[in-house]
Amino acid sequence: MTSVISELSGMINQKLTEVPPSVIRAFDNEISSVPGIIKLTLGEPDFAVPDHVKMAAVKSIAEDDSHYSQSAGKIELREAIAAYLKRTRNVDYDPASEIVVAVGATEALAACTFALLNPGDKVLVPTPVFPLYFPLISLTGAEVVMINTAPEGFVLTPERLKKVLEEEGSSVKAILLNYPSNPTGRSYSAKLLDELAEILKEHHLLVLADEIYSELTYDAEHSSLATRLPGQTLLISGLSKSHAMTGYRLGYVAGPSQLIGAVTKMHAFMVTCINDSAQAAAVEALNHGDNDPVVFREAYRHRRDYMVGRMRKMGFEMAVPEGAFYVFAKIPKEFGTDDFAFALRLAKEGRLGIIPGSVFGSGGEGYVRISYAASDEKIEEAMNRLEEFVSHI
Repeated sequence: MTSVISELSGMINQKLTEVPPSVIRAFDNEISSVPGIIKLTLGEPDFAVPDHVKMAAVKSIAEDDSHYSQSAGKIELREAIAAYLKRTRNVDYDPASEIVVAVGATEALAACTFALLNPGDKVLVPTPVFPLYFPLISLTGAEVVMINTAPEGFVLTPERLKKVLEEEGSSVKAILLNYPSNPTGRSYSAKLLDELAEILKEHHLLVLADEIYSELTYDAEHSSLATRLPGQTLLISGLSKSHAMTGYRLGYVAGPSQLIGAVTKMHAFMVTCINDSAQAAAVEALNHGDNDPVVFREAYRHRRDYMVGRMRKMGFEMAVPEGAFYVFAKIPKEFGTDDFAFALRLAKEGRLGIIPGSVFGSGGEGYVRISYAASDEKIEEAMNRLEEFVSHI
């Protein structure tokens, strides 16, 4: 084992010391040693990448497609992204200057925040939400303003947005909105987005629209703020959820060229460019794979309905997920409100792994997130274990 010299022992970015590591990953690791545990903890699709997409990656490798590409991504991929967003959002993006390909939506978000935020800027983040957003914003020196949406059924209402903007003042520069949402599965109707867009337009806010789950909506067509506010929206998405390509790490950002230029610059400093075979697979998925997510979506819809029905009979309360692949459920009152204690006990005694709701920010206390991105058989056994656990307490 190598030890750092004493003179360097405290050499670390001080802002980084204030940020805890991923609590989701830490909790998942903590419970992984429980013998025979079933884990519904992570947002990891259980499906395989579609064969035609895999073959595109194989062909890329076989043809020695192994050199640096442009930092913004291969132009054929950016053209495919632009065509896809035209089909689905009716927004025209210039592939040459308004799209950048990233290492998943995670790196896309990091490039956006570090390229565009400054110390003292305030960023509105409706919660509960994926906790990665909090450190990405705070490490830039900007301030996270959490908006607890639990009282409004886990969606940001126009009335609430107006109130927060009045309270926080002119230092609010941006809003980060994830829909459909991780962890709640809630999304935004076209009417509600119209109303929010009017307010965001009036206040000239930058909109960071994380739409990574947009292809996995169950009860209504996905609507986008990029359609309504193209001049002030950065649309962030990717292929991890839609085509089960989490390991390919393929995401993208689309928006006005003046903003994308800065995002591309930061992206290039961090990763140089994306690997060629992942880009080849993405071109195939976007050009010929519109029907691939349909198969996944119908399977997820069935699993959602099954899980919601079983859990409600056990005494859990929840808003029915409209997209993504998570149930965000309130713990039955007899178990109290300590979601960490509940989840840890469930893991050790019930051999079922889920994520405590508190990790998702304000409004998540007393809730738990359960992923249904797992096989029907695993979900059925998980529900049997959960029922056994809650019925014997």
